Amino acid sequence: MDFNVPIGADGLVADPHRILEALSTVRWLQGQGARTILLSHFGRPKGRPDPRFSLRPVAAALSRYLGQPVPLAPDCVGPTARAAASAVENGGCVLLENLRFHPGEEANDPAFAAELASLGELFVEEAFGAVHRAHASTVGIPEKLPSYAGLLVSREMEELGRLVEAPERPYVAIVGGAKVADKLPFLEGLLGRTNAILIGGALAFPFLAADGVDLGASSVEPGLDDAVRAFRAKAESLGTRIELPVDWLTERTEDDGSSSVVPAPTTTVPADCVARDIGPRTRDRFYEVIKDSKSVFWNGPLGLAEDRRFAAGTREVLAGLGTIAGYHVAAGGDSARVASDLGVDGAFQYISTGGGAALEFVAGETLPGLAVLPDA
Repeated sequence: MDFNVPIGADGLVADPHRILEALSTVRWLQGQGARTILLSHFGRPKGRPDPRFSLRPVAAALSRYLGQPVPLAPDCVGPTARAAASAVENGGCVLLENLRFHPGEEANDPAFAAELASLGELFVEEAFGAVHRAHASTVGIPEKLPSYAGLLVSREMEELGRLVEAPERPYVAIVGGAKVADKLPFLEGLLGRTNAILIGGALAFPFLAADGVDLGASSVEPGLDDAVRAFRAKAESLGTRIELPVDWLTERTEDDGSSSVVPAPTTTVPADCVARDIGPRTRDRFYEVIKDSKSVFWNGPLGLAEDRRFAAGTREVLAGLGTIAGYHVAAGGDSARVASDLGVDGAFQYISTGGGAALEFVAGETLPGLAVLPDA
């Protein structure tokens, strides 16, 4: 399962989307009388136990949604995990503690995978958000047990497959967020597959910097000039249009450490300001591209959308998308949460539980956690 969900300041699950999407498979297994042992990672505890990354809030949410107690085992391997798994009755389930409390998870350690596999008789892959990683729970266990795609993973492949096999055209990708070095290889996979890619958020900064645009005090990921120029050249050769922001809403940090929104959008970022959101001219340009589209894939906000002062760009572009007929997919937990918070989730026919996994899937990559499943 992929129960890597946001937890609020109250210690409760803030966005249950991934949990709710997995319930169909859990309920089906319960209906068959299975003893279900739930595995998940949560956050980045760096291979050691850390109470900040306990799955306890997830166990509480599962208990509430399933209408029955879902105990949390204190570990995912070892005597306590074996005892917890053995105690499950037919039709019941138990959640094991965070897989990433052990370094063997991300290292795909064979011994760790074998110990996890020993707890069950067959494996159901339902963590679509993690299948792009070759970890013990995604690759190691399926190599040791009969394994199947769950109902959610099957649906993810079916829905996202519409953007891979024969998408209706024009097909447009809208991509934001940050981490250009991480996303660039997969954006490259969309070249030739899409008719246009609209790039916003901090993801656009290295592209703009390579074009000589002054971004003021905005933090620009370094060392990417050659990579983004090569990307732009390849896009041109494959016929994929690249659209970048042409204006911004900015934030100025004052001498006393406070910040203020610069009221007027600007085409260049003042030296003492940071670009935080796409401006109205960019929104209009983006809408002109998507208004004739038939297929749209969205991953990542177009500005600092978690701050309401800088949410208008993402909200207006997606609201515009909601007025356009076609097949629209949103991908990633952060994207789903932003769309819901901004009230524009109705713009999408499908909201994927995967972020990086969905991006790699629609870019045509082979996902290791799917490659090991015989029915995937």
